[in-house]
Amino acid sequence: MSFVPLADATLVEPVAGGWQLVLAALLAIALIVVLITWGKVHPFLALIFGGLTVGIVAGENINDVLTSFTTGFGTTAAGVGALIALGAMFAKLLADSGGADQIVDTIVGRSSVRGLPWAMAGVGALIGLPMFFEIGLVLLMPVIYLVARRAQLSVISIGIPTLAGLSAMHGLVPPHPGPLIAIDTLGADLGTTLMFGILIAIPTVVVSGPLFGRLAGRWVDVPAPATYDERDEKPVADRPSFGSTLFTVLLPVVLMMAKAVADIVIDDEEDLVQQVFDVIGNPFVALLIAVVVAMFTFGRASGMDKARIGTSISESLPPIAGILLIVSAGGGFKQVLVDTGIGTLLADWATGANISVLLLAWVIAVLIRLATGSATVATITASALMLGLVDGLSQGDTSLVVLAIGAGSVFFSHVNDAGFWLVKEYFGLSVGQTIKSWSLMETVLSVSGLVFVLLLGIVV
Repeated sequence: MSFVPLADATLVEPVAGGWQLVLAALLAIALIVVLITWGKVHPFLALIFGGLTVGIVAGENINDVLTSFTTGFGTTAAGVGALIALGAMFAKLLADSGGADQIVDTIVGRSSVRGLPWAMAGVGALIGLPMFFEIGLVLLMPVIYLVARRAQLSVISIGIPTLAGLSAMHGLVPPHPGPLIAIDTLGADLGTTLMFGILIAIPTVVVSGPLFGRLAGRWVDVPAPATYDERDEKPVADRPSFGSTLFTVLLPVVLMMAKAVADIVIDDEEDLVQQVFDVIGNPFVALLIAVVVAMFTFGRASGMDKARIGTSISESLPPIAGILLIVSAGGGFKQVLVDTGIGTLLADWATGANISVLLLAWVIAVLIRLATGSATVATITASALMLGLVDGLSQGDTSLVVLAIGAGSVFFSHVNDAGFWLVKEYFGLSVGQTIKSWSLMETVLSVSGLVFVLLLGIVV
């Protein structure tokens, strides 16, 4: 995945006056918000209309606008789309082999009642590394029910720490779609962002998970239903071992982080060792290696034959078709914003106003998140608007901008977010109870994430 063209894009001169570009961006964002929230239009179509609106109102030729959009669409699909597809394959093998159950049962089985919220936060974070939030939630709901019933705790006391682990990984740590979009758009280094993301995610999960969950469990005391008291699960003997499962889950993370460390320690493009790490630590190669390894450590080790492994991988792709289209359309929308020069204009304004780039990135993502309910749309829009401001920043600072956007993109999930209703129905809550637990947890996660980004920014 090459970031050079995106870095060059920060030098685009505005195609119109400042007021016209600001109006174009605001109208496009407003149109996306209205189409998604009021018109119930799919975000894929909303982003297409938003991209066309930006270019037309800015005064660009319609053919140039279409070229910008399709170029951004294709570039994003080729880069980020391939990573999302590989991640989905990996996650499906993890679930189908029983590896996810093995992680859950091993960690939870060794915890005391008081330690269960902390253990579930760890489970959520670990499962959340390779899996999308929705998939992780569906997978872990039976476990949340069972653990809460056996420990005689509120489902919120167990569920909130788990959701915090899942949500923090989803918003802050690649290879999830949100961080990948921001990394690709802003030209950040994936390995550096991965290291910083994990460093920030750990204390963020602690604050928004076990600590906040203790309070939320008092505000919303809901017993777990008996729905999953008897789980239809794979026999323990057929599961991959905990050690091999943990090794495989962490393999792509280790490979990408190793590349970042090699770049810092060796810093010589002619060095053979660094060249090797540059290849195996490339996110596409790292995830490809992980999928191949998972076919054996998850698939064959759990007794799956070649046909079943192939079926598992095939079944992983249809559910992410919508995500791929949204992300790719977001790339097209971003490219139109870039080519109009709105990022350059915003950068000049922010420089003159002396506003913290990290705080501005977080606020923009928060506003779009509140308006649309979509973390992905918030990340796409905020990243595109921040392009001009990262020009000239160091590698570490650019990664922190990515993480500030990620933190802002999960702020206060409410009624326009599909995740809000998913949590409400699974936990059997009222709207008010969902706001007092899930929505506030997302807010605490977002704000604490920003705080830890700013603290890390002091020493980077």
